[in-house]
Amino acid sequence: MGTVLRNMTLRNGQVADIVISDGKIAEIAAPGIGQGEVVAEGGYVSSGWIDMHVHAFQELKPYGDAIDEIGLKQGVTTIVDAGSCGANRIGELLAAGEGAKTRLLAFLNISRIGLERIDELSDLSWIDEKAAREALRAHPDFIVGLKARISRSVVKEQGIEPLRRARQLSEATGLSLMVHIGSGPPAIGEVMALLERDDIVTHYLNGKANNLFDEQGRPLPALVDAVARGVRLDVGHGTASFAFRVAEQAKAHGIPLQTISTDIYESNRLDGPVYSLADVMTKFLYLGYSLEEVVDAVTVNAATWLGRPELAEVKVGGAADLTVFEVVQGSKTLTDSEGETRTAETYIQAKGAVIDGSYFAC
Repeated sequence: MGTVLRNMTLRNGQVADIVISDGKIAEIAAPGIGQGEVVAEGGYVSSGWIDMHVHAFQELKPYGDAIDEIGLKQGVTTIVDAGSCGANRIGELLAAGEGAKTRLLAFLNISRIGLERIDELSDLSWIDEKAAREALRAHPDFIVGLKARISRSVVKEQGIEPLRRARQLSEATGLSLMVHIGSGPPAIGEVMALLERDDIVTHYLNGKANNLFDEQGRPLPALVDAVARGVRLDVGHGTASFAFRVAEQAKAHGIPLQTISTDIYESNRLDGPVYSLADVMTKFLYLGYSLEEVVDAVTVNAATWLGRPELAEVKVGGAADLTVFEVVQGSKTLTDSEGETRTAETYIQAKGAVIDGSYFAC
């Protein structure tokens, strides 16, 4: 006998029982008739949430955390480490993932030292193409792309050159780039000009001086052009990279919401302003996006970019990889990376996750 998620609201608004057996969805039944042990009742269910930007290598302080703490315990079934490790230690990150229940994927930092220090692109000799190629050959199913942090504190005097080398490595390997943007130099226009279709700009809603909107709150031509040619946008909230005022500018000007991610690690999980993927999703619900848009940003959109559409499926015979959550009517204070607070009257709260057919309460 399997397990049952009872009276769940699906993406299409249908209420159903989801029966799970042998790691798969055995039946989507009328509410109240699914047979098996009821492990959760009421609320919403979606395909498993995907957090496209986390830091999950616990060895790297302060930018690390335990995998399941930022995964299944928050209702997230798949996390993607965004460049914690370069070629030197990517194998250690993979090994850590094998001891966790949450699915772990990774962007490979183009610097072989990764986040062992915060200026990992200040020495061009650390951008070691041979070492990167060897890492990619060793872990082809684990590494989903390349990560380059292109801001002043990371590149120091190297300017735009690390991104040029990242572009060359992308072309040589066929892997897209995730590019962190922040304080300049290099100027944001220089950065955006080097990005191509399916590359990802993370932290696109940051409130720093080098951001993607002008003084009147209008999107820069470099942003509009990048979106038009297929560059993807990722939130990557983090400790310093999400501002309500910039997010409001983006929405007002029709900049698409594509993937919502946290840039979570232990300190901003415990002390804020991130806390959880559900909290970051709530900020976009507060901003006026529909629940469907918000959930798609951590399911369908993320799975599509990863080239793993099955991660966004809820169907009979498909893998039981699911998130159970509630939309709660109640007051909640939300804080952005600049200390600005807003009060939401509705918020998202994860209840549990199903991974490989097993249910874990949050």
